[in-house]
Amino acid sequence: MYTSNVKALVFDVFGTLVDWRGGVAREAAVFLQRHGRSAQQADAFADAWRARYQPAMEKVRSGERPFMKLDLLHRENLDEVLNESGIDHTQVPAVELDDLNLAWHRLDPWPDTVEGLTRLKSRYIIAPLSNGNVRLMIDMAKHGGLPWDAILGAEVAQAYKPTPEAYLRTVDVLMLSPGEVCMVAAHNSDLAAAQKCGLRTAFIPRPHEHGAAQTTDLKPAGNWDWVAQDLVDLAKQLGV
Repeated sequence: MYTSNVKALVFDVFGTLVDWRGGVAREAAVFLQRHGRSAQQADAFADAWRARYQPAMEKVRSGERPFMKLDLLHRENLDEVLNESGIDHTQVPAVELDDLNLAWHRLDPWPDTVEGLTRLKSRYIIAPLSNGNVRLMIDMAKHGGLPWDAILGAEVAQAYKPTPEAYLRTVDVLMLSPGEVCMVAAHNSDLAAAQKCGLRTAFIPRPHEHGAAQTTDLKPAGNWDWVAQDLVDLAKQLGV
């Protein structure tokens, strides 16, 4: 694949680079046990919390709400998940809930992530194009050793993916054209939205993002520019 015109790679983060489900469930298990619930509920708790991710952002995308940082949306969603789990969030100290909300800042990278990013960074500008806010991305990078050149994404663009502004404003910040930027993601819908904006695309499967029973995004579902087994494989395909 001819790559000389690609100057930057931007990445989806939740699921593509880090294991959000495992990380959130790990901290939820401790919280649930502290409040008299079984740690075996942790995976379902993480799934329920994540299930509110897109609906919460859609209220922003539709204009029903002004732009809000993902940390704030996660915190609102946490109260709802707790109530549905039979835990009255008003009876839990706010400082404890705020710390649990920071579980999203402490997610571990997949085994190939840091090596792959480091190799890609040697030739390309690399940055997140995530719906996560800037502080969330900074904390996650420090926790997991993600070697970003810059922190970009929804908060900088003031738009949540998959709206075109999320991609095009990120490209504009980099002072590049869409064809000089490649979107890397484990989600076909993310790549489809980026491709419509003129970005190049690379698909990385993460078959365990949603657990062992995952049925979505197991293989590429579009005409993407690159399909790789993992980030190290992508780096090899891009010549680094």
